[in-house]
Amino acid sequence: MRKRELLLHKSTKAIHSGGLKKSVFGEVSVPIFQSSTFSFSDADDGASRFAGEQEGYIYTRMGNPTTRSLEDCIATLENGYAGMATSSGMAAATTVFLALLDRNAHIISTASVYGPTRMVLEREFSRYGVRSTFVDTSNLANIEAALKAPETRMIFIETPANPTISITDIFATAEIARKHDLLLVVDNTFASPYLQRPIEHGADITVHSLTKFLNGHSDVVGGMIVTKNETLFNKIKPVLNLFGATMDPHQAWLVLRGVRTLPLRVEKAQENAIKLSQYLLQHSEVAWVNYPGLTEHPQHKVAKRQMDGFGAMISFGVKNGFEGGKVLMNNVQLFTLAVSLGGVESLIEHPASMTHASVPKEEREEAGILDELVRISVGCEDFNDLRDDLDQALNKIP
Repeated sequence: MRKRELLLHKSTKAIHSGGLKKSVFGEVSVPIFQSSTFSFSDADDGASRFAGEQEGYIYTRMGNPTTRSLEDCIATLENGYAGMATSSGMAAATTVFLALLDRNAHIISTASVYGPTRMVLEREFSRYGVRSTFVDTSNLANIEAALKAPETRMIFIETPANPTISITDIFATAEIARKHDLLLVVDNTFASPYLQRPIEHGADITVHSLTKFLNGHSDVVGGMIVTKNETLFNKIKPVLNLFGATMDPHQAWLVLRGVRTLPLRVEKAQENAIKLSQYLLQHSEVAWVNYPGLTEHPQHKVAKRQMDGFGAMISFGVKNGFEGGKVLMNNVQLFTLAVSLGGVESLIEHPASMTHASVPKEEREEAGILDELVRISVGCEDFNDLRDDLDQALNKIP
């Protein structure tokens, strides 16, 4: 990390963080080093690189200058020690689990966490003896009640949570983790480091799906792990390299390009989201709205304390339940019916039948993912167009 970056505002960091230590030809944009392997000047040079005694690149699965630029950029934005770019957001989460959870370990997680994150813990890691407890982590008492000494090793929270948009107090959860000598991992995808930096609030590790706000254009799949210190980095990095879930340099370059406009995109999308949440709150076909920027949101004060803004994700319940949601999905014209989030275009989806369909209904409902719940990722279009599209579609609900 360059020292001058510590003095820069977050919008400036998004544009200038991450880059080569020494340019090749004075280029302004980081080049794409599309090379699978890197040569050594002599045998001693190769031996010292493999031994970790000398900096330098060996093989792109283990490290690449373009990928390193992205890793440095996101670590700077998160105010963490170092970043590790992965092939997807799920690769980031599973690599953390692989590196830090042993057989018979226990993990506590947000109940309404991203569906595949819950699935991989329940279906795959359980085969190797890892046990998981999923609770509403917005209520700190639930975390305390779920502790299983001495098996519990990690608390994994997603805040804002997917798709309920519930908020977990990062600082208070970190205090619980420290008290019991646990690791706190935060999925920071929904906020991005532009709006929230969990390490500043006591988290040990943050993970991201770079696919979402950080890339911002719905054209790249990628993930990132950021650790608060060198010790955790040294535990995770070898596992990432061995399992091969690392990122391709062209993929990294595209994400780095997207990060440069992160402040502009998030500010515009957030502005739209605030207005849309207020509009939805008054609509006759809407039963309830969850958006952290609304004073009605149960964790509004927590969000205001730990976030720089309330983001661009909204969940709301439509009247007539599942059928009402289906009518809405089938009648939007400007909103794109698709999963994912964080792009410049606005997306709409129905979690009970899409992203969380594989989670048993009873577990979904316990996590607050009701059949009536609709999730929208608000983009950068004109607010009036977005409002009018939702209005005409909602008015078709019988």
